[in-house]
Amino acid sequence: MNKKELVAAIAEKAEIKKVDAEVALNAIVEVISNELSNGGEVALSGLGKFEVRERAARSGRNPQTGEAISIPATKAVGFKAAKALKDAVKNS
Repeated sequence: MNKKELVAAIAEKAEIKKVDAEVALNAIVEVISNELSNGGEVALSGLGKFEVRERAARSGRNPQTGEAISIPATKAVGFKAAKALKDAVKNS
């Protein structure tokens, strides 16, 4: 499902216009992005938790040359699914 299909599904389920559903979806994405960029986390009951995870620096290899390279530390977005979501997927 892409964004356009998601907007249409939200509009149908909530019985609102597609334009309003898109505005709401964009607002949700923006709020989650802002919270994560500020180092916070977002927990949605029944869905899961978005959080920022630290990845330590490590060494790796260039696959073309085999040369050892240093991969710097970074931050990544993580998502942990809620039990309700896991159960819904498992039982479908």
